[in-house]
Amino acid sequence: MRIFGLHWVDLSIVALYFVVMLGLGFFALRRTKTEGDFYMAGRRLGKFYQFFLNLGCSTNADQAVAVSREIYRQGIGGMWIQYLVLFLTPFYWFTTAFMRRSRLITLGDFFTERFRSKFLGGAFAVFTLIMAFVGGGAGYMIAGKTVMALTPKPLAECTAEERLSVDRFREFQKLKADLDRGLSAEDRARYDELNNLDKKGQLKSFISYTNPVVVYVGFAVIVSIYTMMGGFFAATLTDVVQGVLIIVFSVLLIPLGLARIGGFAGLHAQVPDYMFKIFGAGAMSEYAWYTILAMVLANLVSIIASAPMMQTAGSAKNEMTARFGMIMGMFTKRVLMIFWALAGLLAVGLFAGQLHDPDLIWGLMTRELLFTGGIGLMLAGVLAASMSSLGASSVTYAALFIRNIYQPLRPRHSEKHFMAVGKVVVAVTLLGGVGVALFIGNLLYLFQYFISLPAVFGASIWLGFLWRRLTKTAVIVQILVCFMIYAVVPNAFQSWNAARTNSAFLLETRPRTVAITTEALADDVAAGRAARVGEPLRRGHVIEPAAVFYEKVARIDPADPASPKIGLGRFNAEIWVLSWLGIDFAGCTKAQLSAVRFGFDALFPFILLFLLSLVTKPVPRADLDRFFVRIHTPVQATPELDERTVQEAYADPDRFRGRKIWPRSAWEILKPGKWDIIGFGGSWLLVGVIIALLWLMVTIR
Repeated sequence: MRIFGLHWVDLSIVALYFVVMLGLGFFALRRTKTEGDFYMAGRRLGKFYQFFLNLGCSTNADQAVAVSREIYRQGIGGMWIQYLVLFLTPFYWFTTAFMRRSRLITLGDFFTERFRSKFLGGAFAVFTLIMAFVGGGAGYMIAGKTVMALTPKPLAECTAEERLSVDRFREFQKLKADLDRGLSAEDRARYDELNNLDKKGQLKSFISYTNPVVVYVGFAVIVSIYTMMGGFFAATLTDVVQGVLIIVFSVLLIPLGLARIGGFAGLHAQVPDYMFKIFGAGAMSEYAWYTILAMVLANLVSIIASAPMMQTAGSAKNEMTARFGMIMGMFTKRVLMIFWALAGLLAVGLFAGQLHDPDLIWGLMTRELLFTGGIGLMLAGVLAASMSSLGASSVTYAALFIRNIYQPLRPRHSEKHFMAVGKVVVAVTLLGGVGVALFIGNLLYLFQYFISLPAVFGASIWLGFLWRRLTKTAVIVQILVCFMIYAVVPNAFQSWNAARTNSAFLLETRPRTVAITTEALADDVAAGRAARVGEPLRRGHVIEPAAVFYEKVARIDPADPASPKIGLGRFNAEIWVLSWLGIDFAGCTKAQLSAVRFGFDALFPFILLFLLSLVTKPVPRADLDRFFVRIHTPVQATPELDERTVQEAYADPDRFRGRKIWPRSAWEILKPGKWDIIGFGGSWLLVGVIIALLWLMVTIR
């Protein structure tokens, strides 16, 4: 028996998964009595729980889909939309120590303590709560799109309008395949018309039975119930089960996909060789090495502003447990991402040109490759990968609201009252993501926002932990300026019709035709263009114009070649600001435009902070001494010993001066200890091992 295209066995597996999650939430309820239990799991989690907590919190189904969808579009170089975090992983060894040693509950508390500013603490909380809706939207979107791909509607049941959309998509893909070999004037005009329709999302490869709103709301309700019952401990318990399912969902498609395509040899016979280049293929890729470097820098600035990091690190019973859990959880995810990348390459070989939306690729592969029962297991894994991060994150957002917004305004209430309000906030943040999922239909846009926006606060957090001279005024001004450039202007110009039709903002790069040498594929042999698979083949490749300021530029009326153009998607205010210097971006490639944008996002906040801090009033020394004494004091084995050690350090704030690299400066960077060298150096060795595994994956035949 099938219900909207899904077998009852698969639906039963998903239902069983939901029952288990709710049961774990009920179990955690009995151990959640205080605010410390609800928000930090009582600071008693050991290495086992910390490993699964960090794996679950850092892994989301939308990340797997983002990797596979970009590889489907760009080749293996597209994985850097997510895999750039590989080069950030060693830095978690230090950021985790900062968070645990701060002995705070939220990152909003960091701003309140470091700068003696409840305003900054509240501002960070408001910003993070807004971002929570965006992050939640990504999780819902993937759950919904995966179910949609698993429940396609037969064409016989589609309306005339739906069938027309599917027919146009197939026609567009056929013309696109012939683009490099040249089109007649008539076919080129038709291609341009269909291309504009595709940019506007009006072409569909299939129609689904599923209403995504039902999936979004049901998903949010389940996570809300178990998280509201048991708080952070419930999120941790469910992460153990979800961590196992994450591993299952990451590897399940690979053996069946390889068997279908004929192993790695068959994969190379079906996928162009330039799509196996790890750091992109020059003009063929949007992810050149310099683009990846700029994205890494922007993400390095941003990672420390991830609010759940304070909860995950702070819930550990001691500092080394927090560090171990963070590093091992993160590196396990990095290994799983290699499987996500291989899934993307298999998608290119098996299903190239068959989807109107690359975000649907994971669902399509599940439907086409897996068996009854396996589909249900995959769907449970996708849901687990999204729910694992949403549960823990929602507790973080509740803590931020209570401690940095609600409590300062209404301080005279009981702990029971604050916990009750916090549980309501959990539900509100989870349900708020549903609206974002309905408003934004493309995961790539969401991930590009995630890379840039946290840098608004990330730069001040990095310098706040490391540089005494950083001032409250500098942070406030920097946040306001960067928020205008990174968020306000892009969103305003994205919806403001005068900006979207302004000819100056509709600038596109110049089209080019480049000659490339690739290995012949099976299709080339069949068409008589080569004698054998793998034979060097010289061909021309058309690089179409790319929008400079907007994500896309399309004609308002796709059927009219003379129709005015309009900007679509995010407005890149960073490039607009740099254009004031007279830089001509029309000659750039898409990869160069991305590198400029992310490089600006990474460096501009620091420039502002340094310049403004040198001319504004610093935080009083006594307040700084108390803050940095805590940061430099390792967490002790028991809460009692830890409290006594911190109090002793308060009495002698200069005790760490001799351990500083520059003792007479304002920089609070200590000389590395044995475990700093072992942890940081060992992490870089693991980075090298994973790069080697990735290289092996793309070269094996």
